[in-house]
Amino acid sequence: MIQEKQALPGIDRIQTRFLDMLKDRQADIATHALGAWESDTVEDINESLTEARNILRQIAGTAGSTSFDDLGATARDCASKINAHLKGPDADLALCPGELVLYMDQFVQSCGALIEQHPQLVRV
Repeated sequence: MIQEKQALPGIDRIQTRFLDMLKDRQADIATHALGAWESDTVEDINESLTEARNILRQIAGTAGSTSFDDLGATARDCASKINAHLKGPDADLALCPGELVLYMDQFVQSCGALIEQHPQLVRV
């Protein structure tokens, strides 16, 4: 199926746009993860986590259509973990679970690895 997607006309152009967007979104997720970790109020923590979750959902929705299914699944999983926390019993505590920061960090690293794997598609 991936080979079929890659054979579509213009897929390189679409993947290039996705990877360009991913570079920015990767930085945004890292910023929100750090913001959630360093914040002192429930509102600031949950706002940072919500923003990260929303970006992850956007990536998950787009990654599959650009043949980056694994990254999409990773983004979806990370967004689900954040969502579970935001809807869970600890959402009203002024803390950001370390495992959420770890999941977001792993996702950011996955983005970097994907970008490095496709240098022919990445604009400088």
